[in-house]
Amino acid sequence: MTRLIEQNEPRAKELQMPERSAPALARLQIRWYHRDALDVQSASSADGSKAVLMRLSFLALFLAILSLAAYAQPTFRVLHAFGSGEEGAGLWGSVTLDAQGNVYGVTLGGGPNGYGTLFQLSAQDGQWTLTTLHSFPSSAGDGVAPWGGPVLDAAGNIYGTTTGGGIYGFYDGTVYAAAPGPDGWNEIVIHSFGGPGDDACGNFTGLTIDENGNLYGGCYAAFELSPSGNGWDETMLHTFAGQNGDGFGAKEAPILDARGNLYGATWYGGGELACPANKGCGTIYQLRPGSPSWEEHVIHRFGSFASDGKVPGLGPLAIDAQGNLYGVTSQGGANLCVDVGCGTIFKLTPVAASTGIVWIETILYNFVDGSSGNGPGGNVIIDGAGNLYGTTGYGGSRQCGCGVVYELSPNNGGWKYTVLHTFVGPDGDFPDANLTLGRDGNLYGTTADGGAYYGGVVFQIQIAQ
Repeated sequence: MTRLIEQNEPRAKELQMPERSAPALARLQIRWYHRDALDVQSASSADGSKAVLMRLSFLALFLAILSLAAYAQPTFRVLHAFGSGEEGAGLWGSVTLDAQGNVYGVTLGGGPNGYGTLFQLSAQDGQWTLTTLHSFPSSAGDGVAPWGGPVLDAAGNIYGTTTGGGIYGFYDGTVYAAAPGPDGWNEIVIHSFGGPGDDACGNFTGLTIDENGNLYGGCYAAFELSPSGNGWDETMLHTFAGQNGDGFGAKEAPILDARGNLYGATWYGGGELACPANKGCGTIYQLRPGSPSWEEHVIHRFGSFASDGKVPGLGPLAIDAQGNLYGVTSQGGANLCVDVGCGTIFKLTPVAASTGIVWIETILYNFVDGSSGNGPGGNVIIDGAGNLYGTTGYGGSRQCGCGVVYELSPNNGGWKYTVLHTFVGPDGDFPDANLTLGRDGNLYGTTADGGAYYGGVVFQIQIAQ
């Protein structure tokens, strides 16, 4: 199903961001320079050429200030609002982009077959076209309810997970692949969870793919799917049982470092008494490839001190060139929101010690109740300059509390928190997935609710360079 989105429709409306004060500052500077320019012109009336040069100089300065103010202001745009007809609705996962700038994502529900869709958004001359690539389920044994966003391989094939469906049971889930063909996109199930010895399930945040085309995921167990001559082979890397300080409740895809180690989070477990009802506040783990099996190391247990975060965010962690890890917790921290903590943004730094590598946690930011947003759902992403970007599901607008998009930037030895966009409902509500940084330098994201048809949106933010 293809639908053309006109640029002047509400879902493609560009909204200027109110949070930045640069335009107001520029207006003050312009008035100040304009007054002086008039003074210079009057004082230099005896020398016409000098007056003209001075006026032109100040004019150039005015234009530079105007350009700087406009350039520094992020611009938010809804690329498409879901929920109309059979488009699908409920965007809980991230989007991914190909080399041409096409955007791919999933809806948890809706679509022609009722249990979610795989879609593409493509742009031409300022207009965005929505194409439904697959509607779940298309046949017996197909997956249902895709939650996590898809990933692309080097050939342009799409891989993703569903939280239900498959050949073993409705609630087990699948891993699917989709490839373009002469008659459109073709989707197949490459793995059904729930079989003998399979402790994993269809995770909530999609998959991670390495340079050899192997797929990694984490749902109750961390797993690897490797292409072979007979299809795809699954390997259980670690089952999270919550015993002896281990975590449990893993729901997200782990990330890879340059050495092939995997890092991820569990919602619960770890054994810290700050969250006794859940036997722990969650963990960050490392999986090292070894022979004959992978080795798991818990590198942080949340709730280990009073103001530590609790319940890590649902989304892949971020990693920088030095191997430091970044993420969020949806609860805990130094500030209280209702009856739980407002959440944190944290950094984990590997440090050499006599006993090996130890990981030191630093709380970079404590969320607060109010207009700056709180309760982050998805994790942060990182750009080449070390800036972090993320979303919160709550806070922001006093009338809506629909969440915000934020930036956390290194600043004079500390960190500066900036709200890039505040959701108010018609532009989206409840962003709950990791953002995606496009090759064009823009941020792309989703909301689970809100928009013109209350089915969630895909949005773009052009950020200052």
